[in-house]
Amino acid sequence: MIEVRRILTHVEDILHEFGPVAATPLRRGAIAVVLTNPYAGRYEPDILPMMAALSPLGVEMAAQLRAAMDVPVERIEGYGKGAIVGAAGEVEHGALWHVPGGYAMRELLGWKGDLAAYAKGQGEAKTGQPGNALSIVPSTKKVGPPGAALDVPLTHINASYVRSHFDAIEVRVPGAPLPDEIVYILAMSTGPRVHARVGGLKAADIAKWDGQR
Repeated sequence: MIEVRRILTHVEDILHEFGPVAATPLRRGAIAVVLTNPYAGRYEPDILPMMAALSPLGVEMAAQLRAAMDVPVERIEGYGKGAIVGAAGEVEHGALWHVPGGYAMRELLGWKGDLAAYAKGQGEAKTGQPGNALSIVPSTKKVGPPGAALDVPLTHINASYVRSHFDAIEVRVPGAPLPDEIVYILAMSTGPRVHARVGGLKAADIAKWDGQR
């Protein structure tokens, strides 16, 4: 079911945004995989088999991205995901990436929750701080032509309300997706925007360990 055509990896270091040079540059990275959409050109009521089939790909992509960024897992502070669906597909095919893409990154970064319960739409028992990567992985998706760009949102891995880490990385794969393809994307960052100064919750002040604050 999963037929990959191309893999694109992008890593950038941001030293400044026309202000003082950052003591530690912000490193952002994204990995995009182009694959055949098995549901292109038709309406399929049950698309969940593809979500399960995507899980190994998500794990592999998360590991490849972390390796390309060349930083320890502990340095990753932000993450996000996205999908661009070719014109013969529907946006719901991009939504299949929520579990296999998001939870691949969360587990890589130390999340200790119950993935099986989440996949079934069930709640999980809260027992304090369950490891790392507590916040929901932000996401965006659209149907687009070959070469379409997507601004993939990034937020802090442990608290969505950490304002300094609200960010995005633009991702595009030249010539993809074709009408019968999907581009699935994962993104990570090593810290806040280089000149973050708009207040709000600071990463050092995360206290509730509920994924939000």
